[in-house]
Amino acid sequence: MRRGYRFARSSCASLLAAATLALSAGPALAASDVVIGQVVPLTGVIAGTGDEYSSGAAAYFATVNAKGGIYGRKIRVVQKDDAYKPEATVAHTKEILEKDNPVALFGYVGTANILALNKNNILSDNKIALLAPYTGAEDLRTPVNPYLFHLRASYTDETAKMVEHLHTLGLRKFAVFYQNDGFGKSGLAGAEAALTKLNLKAVATGNYDRTKPEDIETAAAGIMAGNPDAVIMVAVNKASSALIKKLRESGNRARLFSISVVNFKELLKNTGEDLARGVGIAQVMPFPYNMSSPVPVVREFHAAMKQHAPTKTISYASMEGFIAAKVLVEAVKRARADPSREKVLAQLADMRNFDTGGFKVNFGDGNRVGSRFVEVTVIGTGGRLLR
Repeated sequence: MRRGYRFARSSCASLLAAATLALSAGPALAASDVVIGQVVPLTGVIAGTGDEYSSGAAAYFATVNAKGGIYGRKIRVVQKDDAYKPEATVAHTKEILEKDNPVALFGYVGTANILALNKNNILSDNKIALLAPYTGAEDLRTPVNPYLFHLRASYTDETAKMVEHLHTLGLRKFAVFYQNDGFGKSGLAGAEAALTKLNLKAVATGNYDRTKPEDIETAAAGIMAGNPDAVIMVAVNKASSALIKKLRESGNRARLFSISVVNFKELLKNTGEDLARGVGIAQVMPFPYNMSSPVPVVREFHAAMKQHAPTKTISYASMEGFIAAKVLVEAVKRARADPSREKVLAQLADMRNFDTGGFKVNFGDGNRVGSRFVEVTVIGTGGRLLR
């Protein structure tokens, strides 16, 4: 394997992430490197998401580097593990900006984590773009932050799609289960807005602490007391799995629908096929599980993963990381031979209808939400994800 994607490592978590990707560290910072910064959870409650997202991005960057890089300059990602802790996100980002001088940041995970960056004016003070944060929170989209470029649809878009879909099936009594932070509350607000448009209100809500994702007993009791027909879940894998088990083992047969941040394979592993069957999941990226997909970027993704990250997981998160890396590389290319923060920021801001290969991204005219694509999937018989 040609090892073209080079990490700068400064923590054990980063060492582990780079080693499992089978990618070399390379020499110390070379003058020709295009440096990208990423702070991502590689440990903690959503470590799997961080690892998968990073592996998809790594596969694309490795593909580019194997072909000579961008105008002869290799991409070097400086990656640090924040364990999903906002204070660590801020500290690690400051360190990367001070020591490594990246031209852009990308692929951060978590609403509270990005909100912490904004609270500390990290992006604006350093005049640097952050592309493709793994969050759909409206708080990060309105008002528009000119330095923050969203690749995925919002939680409002997702919950609207779920409520609309379930409403067409004749369901009218909705409950919402959510993480008690900016992430979960954004999804709750989106679900409530979608229900209001249909002249409905949630019959029950329940939440959990982001640091205790398996402590859902109180939330589950409140939701079951409302006797809903459907439950919208705005939660991470562990919390969603715990709620599914609790409701199903209690005999509750409400339709369960989750936003896109969960991984259906994790739900299957945590709950078993019988309990997970029928759970719906909104998706904001192209379906990644068909290597013969009619969508060109999906076929490109499979080829890159096979060559550069063969032991890593094919998932929506790795698909998203791959597309994010492709968009970022395009912006750096458009910045020409001497990319800078200012130039990359300008190229992202002017990116109109960029076709990654069947998935279009549009940031032009002051827009910072590159896609509003949402589709519905369901866990079916045999643990297969169906569209």
